[in-house]
Amino acid sequence: MTAMRRPLEWLCLMLVLVSGGAQTINSDGCPAWSSEPVLEKLKVSDECFELLADKWNDTQTAAILDNLRRLTDVLQKQQKKECKEVMPGDCPFPVIPSKGGLVCVSAETKVYCKPMCNEGQDFSFLRRTRVYEECSATTNKWTTQYVGGNKLAVCNKSDIQISGVPSAYFPKDQDCLKTKSEQALEKKVIETFEKELRDNNIQDKREIRVAWQAITAVGLFDVLDRARAKT
Repeated sequence: MTAMRRPLEWLCLMLVLVSGGAQTINSDGCPAWSSEPVLEKLKVSDECFELLADKWNDTQTAAILDNLRRLTDVLQKQQKKECKEVMPGDCPFPVIPSKGGLVCVSAETKVYCKPMCNEGQDFSFLRRTRVYEECSATTNKWTTQYVGGNKLAVCNKSDIQISGVPSAYFPKDQDCLKTKSEQALEKKVIETFEKELRDNNIQDKREIRVAWQAITAVGLFDVLDRARAKT
């Protein structure tokens, strides 16, 4: 996956939104957009995205990136709101690894989050016997290898991946966004984590809820920075 692939997808999304022709307006004055036609238009090759981007000048690219930043801010707030629903008590929102993601499961009065790193990244500390971190409504604190706070893990560039268990790494060309966008991939990661929890005697499935944390928030800002550097 090239560095420009994801920004091109989102740039095209913005273009579709602003040039989609006549739009139905809701009572609140906002266009009534649906995700289905937008996603359908985005199912084109990387070459098509590149041809489209080549037609934009620096001013147009900057304007689209600026609007994309506003959209990202909205998405970030929405995802944090959704994720707070699985946080017991006053557990703080965990920091998402910028080169990876988190898969989280809540059971009873605790939430368990498993840090994951992308291809070409590895954890700063050994995590082979520490698959996940947890926070409970009793302590309102995360178990973490870092001093205090809500940072659970950091993914650093590495040619080898040896610090974590095999399931703690996304496969090649499959980061958190890719995983979350395809139900089969997401289901596989979730089921793997649930099995790891059961292996640690966390088996009350009646209370288990699954929630991907706001994995897009940090990642998209990184993409924006790289895209701006190319303008």
